[in-house]
Amino acid sequence: MKRIVITGPESCGKTTLATQLAKHFKCPVVLEYAREYIDKLDRAYQEDDLLAIAKGQIQKEETIFQNFNQEFVFLDTDLITLKIWSKEKYDFCDKWITDEIKSRKYDLHLLCKPDIPWTYDPQRENAQNRIKLYRLYESELYQYDKKFHVVSGLGQSRFDNALKIVEDHFSLTRL
Repeated sequence: MKRIVITGPESCGKTTLATQLAKHFKCPVVLEYAREYIDKLDRAYQEDDLLAIAKGQIQKEETIFQNFNQEFVFLDTDLITLKIWSKEKYDFCDKWITDEIKSRKYDLHLLCKPDIPWTYDPQRENAQNRIKLYRLYESELYQYDKKFHVVSGLGQSRFDNALKIVEDHFSLTRL
């Protein structure tokens, strides 16, 4: 199973792209656990919640990896997002998260450029610094020696760009 992570700053189309690609390839998608975790809180999230979110994300991934046998799985995020989020918000990242980043293996990361309009969502916090965050994502991907390509464009063009990257990376022929 090829594991493809869609990553980047908030409101750059990760969920949409992960869902579109999974639908195209008729395979599973692992959505971002942070959303469901935070939705269930009756308070603002805190620093300790980030480790629980990280562990929940890994559990979701492992469930998909063990229960499906398709060629691809698309992940709406990975722990690099939690590392950046943790460092930006609390100036600290739990060692468990960084250790997991080092040990987890993915076949490809698609880094979404924040070249689409930011859309309000009550869980989003960074409308003004998406370029700075994008650069942090890029830096982290290089630091951990992850294979990645940048995805840009609007609407169908963005999907087409991502699809071409996946097909080229895995030497797939178009049907």
